[in-house]
Amino acid sequence: MTLTFMQTLGIVGAVTLGTMVTRFLPFFIFPDSKKTSPYITYLGKVLPYAVIGLLVVYCLKGVSFTTAPFSIPEAIAIACIVLLHIWKGNTLLSIGAGTLVYMLLVQLVFV
Repeated sequence: MTLTFMQTLGIVGAVTLGTMVTRFLPFFIFPDSKKTSPYITYLGKVLPYAVIGLLVVYCLKGVSFTTAPFSIPEAIAIACIVLLHIWKGNTLLSIGAGTLVYMLLVQLVFV
């Protein structure tokens, strides 16, 4: 299906408007001059940890503990991430190194 110029322009405009509204709306709802609600402050503290937990569960949902390689590469990569994060405290380094370790393990060791 080929879109006309006006359809393409309409899609780009709608996406641009949607992006701008979602980016600027929080600044109108929660201005600096107004005190932030305790509930919003609470959500700001707990949601990042909840999202990380959700991502870990999502990443490990397809891992099989009953068939080879028995989730050993995943366990090694997770241990690498945890140890690096405790040692250096750098999230980007921890995630990058853990990803690299996992990819090396599944590509070269547990073939």
